[in-house]
Amino acid sequence: MNRLEAEFSNLVKAYRKRHMGRGPSRITTTFCKNWAICEMEGNLSPVEKFIASAEDGKQMLREARTQWVKDIYRNNHPVEMEQLLGAAFIDLYVDIDIDKDFGMSIFVFDRPLPITEA
Repeated sequence: MNRLEAEFSNLVKAYRKRHMGRGPSRITTTFCKNWAICEMEGNLSPVEKFIASAEDGKQMLREARTQWVKDIYRNNHPVEMEQLLGAAFIDLYVDIDIDKDFGMSIFVFDRPLPITEA
């Protein structure tokens, strides 16, 4: 992960902490064309882990969490990310594996992202 990808990871973590109450414990970002691909570990709160232990909890939690994250970015435009990258945020694709507590977010921007060396 280069310096710019690391800065983007820090922005994602801070953004989620501000809007969700906490962020993932670890984020790794990779830029590819006009995508910022974030791999995230340690996403679930203790309450969410408890919900996941219920019979239908995993599917309910996965659906709620992915929709919640998408809604947060739609309703709270990620200006800091755009400023860092010099590109406009267009869309977000989100998924999470509840059993592994591992999530992926793909941020789509309007132009190829700048690449800097580590």
